[in-house]
Amino acid sequence: EKMNSEISMELPCPVASFHLSSGLLKIAGLLEEGGVCGIPTDTVYALAASCKNPQAIEKIYNIKDRPAEKPICICISSVEQLVAAKPPFSPLLWEFMRNVYPGGISCIVSKGNWLFKLVILISNIIFSSAGVGAAYDRVGTRDSIMIRVPDHTVTCHLCDITGPLAITSANPSGEPDSTHHSMVINRLGHKIQGVLCDGDSNEVVASTVVNCLRIDEGIITIVREGCVPAFKVQQIFERLKNTML
Repeated sequence: EKMNSEISMELPCPVASFHLSSGLLKIAGLLEEGGVCGIPTDTVYALAASCKNPQAIEKIYNIKDRPAEKPICICISSVEQLVAAKPPFSPLLWEFMRNVYPGGISCIVSKGNWLFKLVILISNIIFSSAGVGAAYDRVGTRDSIMIRVPDHTVTCHLCDITGPLAITSANPSGEPDSTHHSMVINRLGHKIQGVLCDGDSNEVVASTVVNCLRIDEGIITIVREGCVPAFKVQQIFERLKNTML
C-alpha cells in the first residue's frame, strides 16, 4: 500500500510500508531507540520491543494493560541462531524445533545463560552479538522462555537488523487480535512509536504455544491452541518421539 507523507502526518504514530527497505529500516531504528512498534508476523500483528531495551518491554505491559504475571516471548530469525548459542537442549527438542520452526508455533523451553549468547546470523555468518542482554529478567519467567521463529521474511529480516525482539500480540489485553495494520493504528497508535504496514495478516489467530519443558519425558503440553491445530502438533511430536526415544 502506498503511504505518502501526507497520510502519515494524519496518523497517531509513524507508519512504514513493509514493501520498502527504507520502511523496514525506519521501524528498526525506532526499535533500536527504545520504541515499541506494531509489526506483521506469520500469524497476527505483534507489538515488538528490542531486547537491548528492557524499558521498552516494560512499556509493552503499559500499552496493552497486560497483567504483570503474563510473560513475554522472544522472536528470532532462525533455529541456527539458537544452535550458535549452544543451549543444553536434547536431540529430541532440537529435532522438534527443526520440524516446527519457522512457523506458527511458539515453544516454551528452559531459560539459561545461553540467551546472552544469541548472535545475528546471516547466511550462517556471525554479524554481531545480539543476546537478550539486559532484558533477560524482562522476558519469559524465572526458569523458562517462549521462543518464536516466524515464517515471515520481513519479521525475520527485522530481527536480523535489531537482534532478538520481545513480542506479544498487538491488541489491548482481553481484546481480539489485530489482523490488519489499521487495527493496530486505530487501537494503539497513540501509545506506540510506529507500525510496519502489511495489510491483512496471514492468520486470524496467534501462534500455538507448546510447553516443551518435559519433552525428554515424552511429554509436551499445548498451552494455547492457535493457528496450528493441537492434533497436528501432537502428530509431529509422536512421530519424532517414536523414532528417537
